[in-house]
Amino acid sequence: METVNLKINGMPITVPKNSTILEAARQAGINIPTLCYLKGINEIGACRMCLVEVKGARSFAAACVQPVGEGMEVTTNSPAIIKSRRNTLELVLSTHDKKCLSCSRSGNCELQALCKEYGIEDENKFAGENEHYDIDTSAAHMYRDNNKCILCRRCIAACAKTQSIGVIGANERGFKTHIGCAFDADLAETSCVSCGQCIVVCPTGALAEKDETQKVFDAIADPTKHVVVQTAPAVRAALGEEFGLPIGTNAKGKMVAALRRLGFDKVFDTNFSADLTIMEEATEFIDRVQNGGKLPLITSCSPGWIKFCEHYYEDFIDNLSSCKSPQQMFGAIVKTYYAEKNNIDPKDIFVVSVMPCTAKKFEEGREDQSAAGVPDIDAVITTRELAKMIRKAGLMFNQLPEEEYDMPLGMGTGAAVIFGATGGVMEAALRTAVETLTDTKLEGKALDFTDVRGTAGIKEATYKVGDLDVKVAIASGLANARQLLDDIRAGKADYHFVEIMGCPGGCVNGGGQPIQPASVLNNTDIRGLRASVLYNEDKDLPLRKSHENPIVKELYDTYLNKPGSHKAHEILHTKYVKRGLYK
Repeated sequence: METVNLKINGMPITVPKNSTILEAARQAGINIPTLCYLKGINEIGACRMCLVEVKGARSFAAACVQPVGEGMEVTTNSPAIIKSRRNTLELVLSTHDKKCLSCSRSGNCELQALCKEYGIEDENKFAGENEHYDIDTSAAHMYRDNNKCILCRRCIAACAKTQSIGVIGANERGFKTHIGCAFDADLAETSCVSCGQCIVVCPTGALAEKDETQKVFDAIADPTKHVVVQTAPAVRAALGEEFGLPIGTNAKGKMVAALRRLGFDKVFDTNFSADLTIMEEATEFIDRVQNGGKLPLITSCSPGWIKFCEHYYEDFIDNLSSCKSPQQMFGAIVKTYYAEKNNIDPKDIFVVSVMPCTAKKFEEGREDQSAAGVPDIDAVITTRELAKMIRKAGLMFNQLPEEEYDMPLGMGTGAAVIFGATGGVMEAALRTAVETLTDTKLEGKALDFTDVRGTAGIKEATYKVGDLDVKVAIASGLANARQLLDDIRAGKADYHFVEIMGCPGGCVNGGGQPIQPASVLNNTDIRGLRASVLYNEDKDLPLRKSHENPIVKELYDTYLNKPGSHKAHEILHTKYVKRGLYK
């Protein structure tokens, strides 16, 4: 590998030839501030916070796009550079709605943090006439407040490059420049899929999920309501970050304790319905293989992916599994089986989902999601919203004891836990499908389908299952999904079973997970660290196959009859719609 020698702040350093000054500085342990930079997708030098001095250059250089050169001498912290950054921050503040106390990102805002770091005292230094924008609350999952937007364009990059959707962009020019949809249409009128990836890259409070926490507090306070909560597997892998725990900490036990102290009547685990999903989906896959059904079967757990398919790939709708997502299956079972077993009117049950995913807020309102004649799910809160509730209730999260879920719907297997990582649904389904098709028992390392693990955007594998070579593929992130589907459509690829997750890396990197600053996003394998939580939990559990879940077995024996039965289809399955490119 070719290298380059240079000096940064007088210190000699050797870096790969194609490095930028920003990358070289970080290798030397020097942080250069940024507001717009996102590695790989938004390297545009627009915010001008990363300016540095280069000896011999006529002007300051943007470190995020300026390549290093042999013998280059760089200064990152001269008085002139500090003054320039202060001026940039003061100019940004001149058009910024500075209502920090009521902002959803107060205390976790990159602009706020830099203003504090650089000692900005006069936030109105360049105050003047400003544009005012109405807040767009049209979408089911989020709102956009352009009054807090700093035009970093990270959201545009996430939408267009990471997700290949591109429903937002820069409108108008000059002082009137703002981020919005084509012709300034409301977000709900576009083919936005509600993934929330724009929210997690936003440095300020311009983008945020719609907060449902008060709705949940009100339900808990209502004596006529039986309030139950379910938590998705990926939530335990990230919630601790909200309370200062290292990325990659399993916060399950403390999370359960917190939910109980918030006042929920029952604290259940979405892992139960993930196991149920595998029973239905594996049965559906086997039926399609054996009876000439539509292949490849494509998973239906991710509502962002489902909406993407309905908007952009209508010809693949028949390939989708008809199974509801684990979130919706859980609500359906609570308001049918659980309600009957406990003699509770389904109208008096309030089901709350804690999800890593903003698209779940859209999913709860979809048609055909009311198995008992009332909505399967009553409220969806993200991991971030749960953290808000914990703080508001005065719970000292890190001092809470480790507690277990309530039974019976708190029982889940290792196969369900790994749903939160890309490839996890595929691996869980394979564990059940292989044992069912071959009538053999998988043990030890044979349970680990490692070819479908990892955070690569697209993965492929072939497994010998009896007399059949089962070809599988996994995609996470919708740009990768688009590439995979285009190859299938063009006849370049042929599979039996495909897993698609809307967010890169799967649910662990969902749009509702804790927001990390760009300095962490650009330099830490967040997806891998969170996924490791789930795989570690899986390997330590006594039950690692969905069909071994005793509560799921009891559910079929006493209520649903068998996987794929008529009753199971009435309660646990759904249908899809062709949406086109606009609503």
